[in-house]
Amino acid sequence: MKIDDLMLSLPEYYTPDDREMVMRAYKLAEEAHKTQTRASGEPYINHCVAVASILSEMNVPAETVAAGLLHDTVEDTNIKLDDLSKEFGDEVATMVDGVTKLTQLPRVSRGDQSSKEDEKNEFARQLAERRGQPDPIDELEKIAKSRKQELTHETLRKTFMAMGDDVRVVLIKLADRLHNMRTLGHLSESKRRRIAQETLDIFAPLANRLGIWQIKWELEDLGFRYTSPEKYKEIAGFLNDRRVDREREMGTIIDRLGAIARQAGIKADITGRPKHIYSIYKKMTRKGVTFEDVHDVRGVRIIVPDVPSCYTMLGFIHTSWRPIAGQFDDYIASPKDNFYRSLHTAVIYEDGKTLEVQIRTQEMNQDAELGIAAHWRYKEGTSSRDEAFERRILWFRSLMDWREDVKNASDFLDSMQTDVFEERVYVFTPKGDVIDLSAGSTPIDFAYHVHTDIGHRCRGAKVNGKLVSLDYALKTGDRVEILTAKRGGPSRDWLNPNLGLVKTQRAKSKIRHWFLRQAREQNITQGRELLEKELHRLGLADVNLENLAKRLDFRSVEDLYAAIGTEGISMPKLATALMEGEKDDEGITFGERTTKGAGIQSHDTISVVGLKGLLTTMARCCNPVPGDDIVGYITRGRGATIHRADCPNILGMRDRERIVRVGWGEAKRTYPVSVRIKAYDRDGLMKDVATLVTNEGINMGSVKVGVDYTNKYNMADFHLILEVRDLEQLARVLTRIEALPNVLDAHRMRPG
Repeated sequence: MKIDDLMLSLPEYYTPDDREMVMRAYKLAEEAHKTQTRASGEPYINHCVAVASILSEMNVPAETVAAGLLHDTVEDTNIKLDDLSKEFGDEVATMVDGVTKLTQLPRVSRGDQSSKEDEKNEFARQLAERRGQPDPIDELEKIAKSRKQELTHETLRKTFMAMGDDVRVVLIKLADRLHNMRTLGHLSESKRRRIAQETLDIFAPLANRLGIWQIKWELEDLGFRYTSPEKYKEIAGFLNDRRVDREREMGTIIDRLGAIARQAGIKADITGRPKHIYSIYKKMTRKGVTFEDVHDVRGVRIIVPDVPSCYTMLGFIHTSWRPIAGQFDDYIASPKDNFYRSLHTAVIYEDGKTLEVQIRTQEMNQDAELGIAAHWRYKEGTSSRDEAFERRILWFRSLMDWREDVKNASDFLDSMQTDVFEERVYVFTPKGDVIDLSAGSTPIDFAYHVHTDIGHRCRGAKVNGKLVSLDYALKTGDRVEILTAKRGGPSRDWLNPNLGLVKTQRAKSKIRHWFLRQAREQNITQGRELLEKELHRLGLADVNLENLAKRLDFRSVEDLYAAIGTEGISMPKLATALMEGEKDDEGITFGERTTKGAGIQSHDTISVVGLKGLLTTMARCCNPVPGDDIVGYITRGRGATIHRADCPNILGMRDRERIVRVGWGEAKRTYPVSVRIKAYDRDGLMKDVATLVTNEGINMGSVKVGVDYTNKYNMADFHLILEVRDLEQLARVLTRIEALPNVLDAHRMRPG
């Protein structure tokens, strides 16, 4: 793309001043980047022009196109923001500044300039300072990979933080990513795969959520091309082989629909709706079908002059062919929350195969193709924005109203995946309004989406007129009614991930905010009780709480208690921290050393420090599981027996020189854990426990049940041996067991 091509492609509504500003932006960018090239060797300015061209195709204002041309100048050249502000105004400078703040990592467009060897040397220096000795290369690579992933997550977090402030920043970012994906072939295979996967995980879903389909489908196909090249070529080959037959078939269908439109007196523009390679692959995977089965689903799009014509055309189509039950969606009467409007239906065509049909007006089609960018126009003669665009901006900011509450980059991306990118369900309020939620959302998520106060006072729910539990997963078409109390607040159990009561980050952040308003002392007391209960449940003793607080980045144990009390730290994260154990004299957590390090030998799941070729067995007296602090005891003729560090047999051992330091290795297996359950006896109690354990994918190695009939409550005492993978899985299943009716307590039995 050259500058002349860009100028020709600018929207017709641009004034002469607009075009002159774009040309000035190009000349400044060309001069600033004149010594720079891309990974392909081409001049860097070509990338800037390509980004501006993509923005131009979205019909955005001239200021945004100019910012697209200049988006890398402040980051990569001597140009300052003040220079841009004086030359182009504060609006352009603000957009460039927004994009600049997002690019703390080396970007795809210019490649990673640092060598792998330099990274290794830098990490080696840091580790040597921390530990007083050099580290093996494989550990350096592991840390380098982890560090790079953290930086990537943090950069993406900054991207999404900026979105709620100015959507134009994300439009430029999407255009930048799209051109980078178009030219990804010049990078190494590992970088291509990483960037392509990031595009499929983050940027394509983002374009989808903003309703910019023309960017969404291209990002998906390009990402799929590099993440699954063989599958991409296979489907592309099928499409190419059938192209002639498919075009002939679609031509016949379009002619037939054209005749129906003329019969109805409607002027219609009818086109075959292209199936993109990635969407075909997703349908094949989702339905478990072959390409031929997906290919049989044909699609057409019908553009008509107005809304009444949409419904008239729909009626004629349903009269001509039999509609398929459950395949009609009216997104005109009930638009999606991202303002998508269209009629969708599917019929059995004359050849007995499925035909999918979309019917919409030209305005609706423009909205569907360009999404939030479709309304980025100034009203003629005024400086005010299009009202439809303003509604879209408010909607998008509402999606991100929790973003300030999540500081951890990885947690932030997890929240984006849940609240913004995941598959959607469309449910109805009692008044018939459509509510758009992420798939798997519960009545509590629905309540908080409607209004924060309704969420706080939620005590039950009816779906389609029937009472349901609060962990019920809502489905498209459900009509939801929330039952509320007159006063009160949320339950802390709602934030327990093991119970599955809340799905969306939006609801979680509002619940946490409610608890943050409560007295700190109450939160500390609650947190202390929760932590003590968790330690009791997991059978952990003598945990150094000060070290635990430091590992979790809290200044004091009280701050840790307060965070637990407000669910500022989740129980899975707490279980993970407890699994890390204490550190040795060199500051290394037991089990972190790799088997390639000197003097370390792996056997099954145990890394034995200082010994090679040693047989290891699990001690039956304490049954250690991954996450426990463990030690090894050298036996005569049976290798090393692995005990929990607090095992009474080890604590009472006099022959201390035969005790060796050990750590958990990488291999996955299950470990037997003794669990005790106390409950009031009832019919079906054992069945409920067994079903719950089975659904968690846990095997019960042993079951002993006793009932005290002398007690008026008929107390039942269960002793189970559960085969669990780690402490996190154990914590989850114990929480769910305690939630069963009549169960009073479920905990891991301590040895001795």
